[in-house]
Amino acid sequence: MMDKTSIIGIFIGFLAIGIGMTLKGVNPAALVNPAAFIIIFFGTAASVCIAFPMETIKKVPRLFIILFKEDKQNDVKQTVDRFTEWAELTRKEGILSLESKIEQVDDSFLSSGIQLAVDGQSTEFIRELMLEKIDAMEERHQKGVSVFSQAGTYAPTLGVLGAVVGLIAALGDMNDMEALGHAISSAFIATLFGIFSGYVLWHPFANKLKEKSKKEVLMKQIIIEGVLSITNGESPQLIRDKLSSYLSPKELSKLDQEGSDAQKEKE
Repeated sequence: MMDKTSIIGIFIGFLAIGIGMTLKGVNPAALVNPAAFIIIFFGTAASVCIAFPMETIKKVPRLFIILFKEDKQNDVKQTVDRFTEWAELTRKEGILSLESKIEQVDDSFLSSGIQLAVDGQSTEFIRELMLEKIDAMEERHQKGVSVFSQAGTYAPTLGVLGAVVGLIAALGDMNDMEALGHAISSAFIATLFGIFSGYVLWHPFANKLKEKSKKEVLMKQIIIEGVLSITNGESPQLIRDKLSSYLSPKELSKLDQEGSDAQKEKE
């Protein structure tokens, strides 16, 4: 499923530019400027390629997929329910009973944590190893964020460069003043492209990647707490209460209602 906020944000950004230009009496067709487009977007791509190793550049297409794809795996409520169910199972049949559940888990971080618990590793070892995995993940994510934040820094400056190039061409022939006026206005399209792409696209993209990373880190921290709680043999209700602290008030209210309904069915 697509991330609607990314699509809506880009649409509003382009709409704002189009309407703003129209209200200022500028024909939006002026944006059709191949030279400005090449200077800004190809120039930004060139700058990013120079700034980062090929290993990082190869990941850029994947980063765009992350930006425009809604992540459905980060469901805190589902994770709380899952650990509560597993806690009940381990109390009845022991922690080895979770071995059959590992193959059903599509989250490699969660499955590795449960495997460590089943293997009888200590809580200290499990926590340390899983936190190291989170640190490594955050470092990888930061590289992706840096690509877009750097692009957002380069693009506006390249806009100035594009304007200078346009002015050089415009001032090369001052015999036709009407043509000169059009050439000067056209020169600043590159500046518009640079500022727009930098502050409406690249910097916001970097921030969205940061937010998605924070959400994923939070989910993994919840998983760590769940795995350690099961390893320590804590009660299902205690685990549920502990992990529920990560839920929003709305999600928590829904979870409490479901728990109440389930209790009534048992009675």
